[in-house]
Amino acid sequence: MLKEFKEFAMKGNLVDIAVGFVMGAAFNKVVASFTGGIVSPLIGLLFDSNFNDLKYIIKEGAMNDAGEKVGEVAVLYGEFLTNVIDFIIVAFVMFLIVKGVNNMKKKEEEAPAAPAGPTQEELLMEIRDALKK
Repeated sequence: MLKEFKEFAMKGNLVDIAVGFVMGAAFNKVVASFTGGIVSPLIGLLFDSNFNDLKYIIKEGAMNDAGEKVGEVAVLYGEFLTNVIDFIIVAFVMFLIVKGVNNMKKKEEEAPAAPAGPTQEELLMEIRDALKK
């Protein structure tokens, strides 16, 4: 059973998926940093506030003894929109990668075709000539 598991774990596709998963996680951090540090502030200029802090307050909270708001209920739509932008960027880059890989595969498949054999008419003429003999 151990040998079988080792064969399964070392299959090319599984290793490729694992590498892709790790690369995707690292890429997601880069995109989140890009969105949080560059895109969100630029969009925040439109709202004249920090984009991630945008929220719709449903119920106001009360101040406790430590000076913190407690009991506030709010919809954090700024953070949600940041995550949507992250997703769109990641999805677009993945689309470009898949498109590039598919184009490379098409070029490999477009290898020169094998030389064409005799046509059907030529074969029939050969059969006819062979039957005449």
